[in-house]
Amino acid sequence: MIRRALGAFAGVLLAGCAAQEASARPPIWVVRDADSELVLFGSVHVLPPGLDWRPPALDAALAKADDLWFELPIDAASEAKVGQLAAARGMLPPDQSLSRMLSPDGAQRLERAAADLGVSMAVLDRLEPWFAEVALAGAQFMKSGADANSGVEKTLAASAPASAARKAFESPEEQIAIFDAAPLPEQIASLEESLRELERNPRAYDELVAVWMAGDLKALDDDALGPIRKAAPGLYARLVTQRNERWIKAIRARMDGSGKTVVVVGVGHLVGADGLPMRLRALGYEVEGP
Repeated sequence: MIRRALGAFAGVLLAGCAAQEASARPPIWVVRDADSELVLFGSVHVLPPGLDWRPPALDAALAKADDLWFELPIDAASEAKVGQLAAARGMLPPDQSLSRMLSPDGAQRLERAAADLGVSMAVLDRLEPWFAEVALAGAQFMKSGADANSGVEKTLAASAPASAARKAFESPEEQIAIFDAAPLPEQIASLEESLRELERNPRAYDELVAVWMAGDLKALDDDALGPIRKAAPGLYARLVTQRNERWIKAIRARMDGSGKTVVVVGVGHLVGADGLPMRLRALGYEVEGP
């Protein structure tokens, strides 16, 4: 899940991104019917300052948008609520230990990851597997100099015209429940895979942000979503497929009206056969894009 969370749904800029051509930008899709236009943009939630990622077509769409949709409301109250809910629901009972849930190799990898990223092992050992991955992700961001204030959502929420109504597909409670209610074996399988990946390819984040900037959809699908599809298919369904199904209903309701809309969600929701563009094409909408 860390690879997915930091790549397909969040990420950091490392040296590999500097090699991108100046014209390289993440892709957008445009969905149309008779009287509606909806622009889809796949985000990376956490980025370092200074990355020139904004496609001109996205800025043009935002200038004309009637509404702007995110996964969650982008405001201080929602951010604080997510943190409170995660802390309340992500702790193990007093008689349980995360390291004892893992395989012997996984427990050793957890200790090494904690040491490498500067995370207290005593703290990690008290967390449910999904929350431990979030903690490791946050530590990886800090180590790489990235932060959410430079990420796609906060940047666009602050810079988009005030005339574009801000809307969200999920509430903080709904999003935390997606992680927290996942079956424990799926959480453990995802964490074990992520810990293996941290050692196998410490530059995975660099590579994923680089392919995001290049608009390499196959690499995003294979590298960002492939591991979780294989290691924890039930968790993949909760995090990607089922959420996309719910979001499609909201998008269709919006398209039944008229006007111009921009939708910004994690790029992992837009790639592959389960992605929103493919699903909307299958429903008969005109979808322009890669």
